[in-house]
Amino acid sequence: MSLAASPQGTPAGALESAIQRVKSGSLSWVKLTLPERISLLEELGRGYVAIAEPSVRAACEAKGIKPDSPLAGEEWLSGPMVVVRNLRLLAASLRDIQHHGVPRIPASRLRTLEDGRLAARIFPMDSLEGMLLPRNEGEVHFQPGVTAANLREHQAAFYREPHGGRLCAVLGAGNVNSIPPADCLYKLFVEGTACVLKMNPVNAYLGPFLEQAFAPLVRRGFFAVVYGGAAEGAALVSHPAVDEVHITGSDKTHDALVWGPPGPESDARRARNEPLLKKPFTSELGNISPVVVVPGPYSDGELRFQADNIAGMVANNASFNCNSAKLLVQPKSWSARSRVVDAVEASLGKAAVRRAYYPGADQRWRQFTEGRAHLRQVGRAAEGELPYALIADVDPLQTQDRVFRHEPWCTVLSETGLEGTDDPVAFLARAVAFLNEKVWGTLNATLIVHPGSLKDAEVYRAVEQAVRELRYGTVAVNTWPAAAYALVSLPWGGHPSSTPRDIQSGLGWVHNTLMLEGVEKSVLRAPLTNLPAPPWVPGHRGVGELGQRLVQFEKSPSWLKVPGIAAAALRR
Repeated sequence: MSLAASPQGTPAGALESAIQRVKSGSLSWVKLTLPERISLLEELGRGYVAIAEPSVRAACEAKGIKPDSPLAGEEWLSGPMVVVRNLRLLAASLRDIQHHGVPRIPASRLRTLEDGRLAARIFPMDSLEGMLLPRNEGEVHFQPGVTAANLREHQAAFYREPHGGRLCAVLGAGNVNSIPPADCLYKLFVEGTACVLKMNPVNAYLGPFLEQAFAPLVRRGFFAVVYGGAAEGAALVSHPAVDEVHITGSDKTHDALVWGPPGPESDARRARNEPLLKKPFTSELGNISPVVVVPGPYSDGELRFQADNIAGMVANNASFNCNSAKLLVQPKSWSARSRVVDAVEASLGKAAVRRAYYPGADQRWRQFTEGRAHLRQVGRAAEGELPYALIADVDPLQTQDRVFRHEPWCTVLSETGLEGTDDPVAFLARAVAFLNEKVWGTLNATLIVHPGSLKDAEVYRAVEQAVRELRYGTVAVNTWPAAAYALVSLPWGGHPSSTPRDIQSGLGWVHNTLMLEGVEKSVLRAPLTNLPAPPWVPGHRGVGELGQRLVQFEKSPSWLKVPGIAAAALRR
């Protein structure tokens, strides 16, 4: 499909028709049996595999990627692979509900944290799944009140007590092509709401592919896709037939819908806590995603590995990810601090300079970089592209600096050094307080920790305390939180401490295929170095083939497919 064929805005009459059709369909949707839902998920999986290749080609055209290049692997991994996996895991959970009442989590996977709360290890669920991210482990931390004894009461609420039928308006993200379908799948199959999805104008080209893949839902009035900009979005959200709203996008969009356009009236409403939009509202918004390097006995090779990891977090998808690394945090006087910055700069030099396909990126880049004393530009940018910008040594005392208050949403990574000793325990305490109190966003954060440091019991306890206390919906150790996003079994969203008046990175969860409730955060842990290297590191030559092989693996997992996946993953 050519970009010229991207749909135009949905006319008012057609929008009204779609809303009424899906509102009516919501009454039938809630009555479907588990076998009917499982059959639908299997059919949707086949449909999504069928549109995988053409949808990736359309995304590559939109983002300036050669479809036969390794970079195309980004689109395979962040698009079809995530959605096909999501569909398969939802079907598995519904089968569990059929036989056990809830998606199964064996008691052996539960543990009690030091603060008394419950945690559940849910990745990998078996050794075959563990081949996706070797030596990685993912768990969920629950809020107080969820226990091993009552965990079943905090799963799959819709299937325990179905509502009478609800319609959710979903405002889709424009950057990552798995987000709109995954958001809708969560609302449909976890929360039981029918969905009208408004595509973002940036990736409206994806809409017809979704309509084709999800045709079984469209035909029965359970799902519809509409198009347009802010006006169509506002009309959809405010429609009286719409019961609830979900948005993945900007906090500015959220605030405009909930409180009204910026200005004195909006401020007064917020102060009175009288929102314009009174419907239930969930969201996944932006984040200044921090990477905290905990001082330790790193070798040059270990620092290079993590520099590649961090650079990949910046470069992937031209840095238009809500989980792109945006702030590097280190001890100010640490002897290895400059080595880390230099190594990240060198790794960014191996990354392709990308088309700045998201509107406004050039202006935002200039806002962050102009007048910076320690700016390092990496890469030669042609017309329509942006180089990588590494802003070193930003003063952490200047807490109103935009690098701490505004998400760049472009190819900018800032670095700051916190005052104090290089002691890991003291540094972690400062870093947690700094991120929780001074840095905007609650979506995800990364800790880089040396395994040698963890052999010290005091350091180990400090790291575990930091993981618990960081107010982020996902905390990753030695890896990119985007891996937790891609797994889809781990709940994904902003930390539940956010409020509508201070929304930060949003409220509510998506993905979450085990249908968990009372969630506080997801935690993903990886080794400091690993073989194979992660697919997002700059210059990975096998990522194109890897993405296609993983789509086929998620369609029907088999040990027979593992050697081909491993061979592609090792083509560094």
